[in-house]
Amino acid sequence: MLRFSSSAAAAAGTLSRLILPPPPFRRRRMPRPMAASASEMATSAVELEVKEEKRHPWLFVGLGNPGRLYESTRHNVGFEMIDVIAEAEGISMNKMEKKALFGKGQIGDATVMLAKPQTFMNVSGESVGPLISYYKIPLNQVLVIYDDLDLPFGKLRLLPKGGHGGHNGMRSIIKHLKENRDFPRLRIGIGRPPGKMDPASFVLRRFNKNEQEELDFALQRGLEAVRILVRYGINKSASFVNTKTELLNK
Repeated sequence: MLRFSSSAAAAAGTLSRLILPPPPFRRRRMPRPMAASASEMATSAVELEVKEEKRHPWLFVGLGNPGRLYESTRHNVGFEMIDVIAEAEGISMNKMEKKALFGKGQIGDATVMLAKPQTFMNVSGESVGPLISYYKIPLNQVLVIYDDLDLPFGKLRLLPKGGHGGHNGMRSIIKHLKENRDFPRLRIGIGRPPGKMDPASFVLRRFNKNEQEELDFALQRGLEAVRILVRYGINKSASFVNTKTELLNK
């Protein structure tokens, strides 16, 4: 008869404890994620779009004609809008870049570039096209600002895209962008010429004192519009400009 020593029996007991089967596995139930509402999804999409835009600089282009002869004329309200932005945001416009007076700075935490083409209005695309190409700016972040005969004086209209509407400066830009029209534009109304006056002569007229005061007010609204644009995107800015302008002109 075989006999086991006490040490051998202890080892056997230890071994039996080591090879006991594990307890049955119980899957832990995880709480189900709540589905996002339609409004939350829309808000997230807008925030994502704005964040994406902030990765690239904005280019704001004001259209006009260079030289003292054309200063403060109706055709140069695009230049005036750029001057208002530059002064308000402390952006120096002392550099020539791609045939444009050019400045670079910040509006909030967004990088912006300001340009006033010096090519004369009808060939603005010779400056704007190369600027967009050189800085690789997405077209949805190129805002072109110009005068519009078909809008009442002092009225603003911001659109995400569109045609040239007979404006030669815009016609030139679209041509240099290979007919691509998908870029925002801020139109500043200068009204229609009186009587049978030639529109070409009318756009080169200067503003009287009352008109200049009204224009200054419109330019301040334009400044607020571009601040909203770089912070919240085109939809909120367009809503601010177009709705507010319509109410003010009723």
